[in-house]
Amino acid sequence: MKAIIIDDERLARQELKSLLAEFKEVEIIAECASAADAKQKIEELKPDVIFLDINMPGKSGLELVEEISALPDVVFVTAYDEHAIKAFELNAFDYLLKPVQPQRLAETIKKLSLKEGGGGRENTSLLNEHDQVFIKDGEKCWFIKLNDIRLFESEGNYVRVYFEANKPLILRSLNNLEQRLNEKTFFRASRKHIVNLNYIGSIETWFNGGLMVKMKDGREIEISRRQAVKLKELMSL
Repeated sequence: MKAIIIDDERLARQELKSLLAEFKEVEIIAECASAADAKQKIEELKPDVIFLDINMPGKSGLELVEEISALPDVVFVTAYDEHAIKAFELNAFDYLLKPVQPQRLAETIKKLSLKEGGGGRENTSLLNEHDQVFIKDGEKCWFIKLNDIRLFESEGNYVRVYFEANKPLILRSLNNLEQRLNEKTFFRASRKHIVNLNYIGSIETWFNGGLMVKMKDGREIEISRRQAVKLKELMSL
């Protein structure tokens, strides 16, 4: 995949270039120190992905993205996380914090490679409970750690996400979410629920060999007999 690095700091460009050298599938075709130069290079070279700093003199990375119509995949690379919500509103592919961690960059490259290989925008890569995720419901947006989510609840073609006092709806299927979540933390309790095991307050036996889980927020979730067996196997010493 063809990539352009855009950052006003030469050392930052060099560091990212060195990290990307580990990935044979990435070809760096240009480096830019300003949004104006980057806009010209993007239109001329038509990269598959740009690694874009946000805070730059003159025009910011966010402003650059808003100006380009035929936009490649955008991976924002910045030392600040306060722009994350705006970045994802602009359909950023990913958001990396400086100093960029090699493992985190590898996850981004893997997702890009899957998309380049025809996987489409539907993301099926495994999420770590410490990853930050972007959630948007109407005009409201959140950027939170996955582990702060205590429950996913299916509602038709949507999933309601429970964290803190919030419970937004997202257009996802519970099956797709299950594929991306680590079952040692997020357990499929039923056809309708995925629970964060860290937020379980108590468990008691229920009808027909099932279990009744009481979450720390007081909510009760019934686990079917089949899933109860799986949970016992997963949690047993």
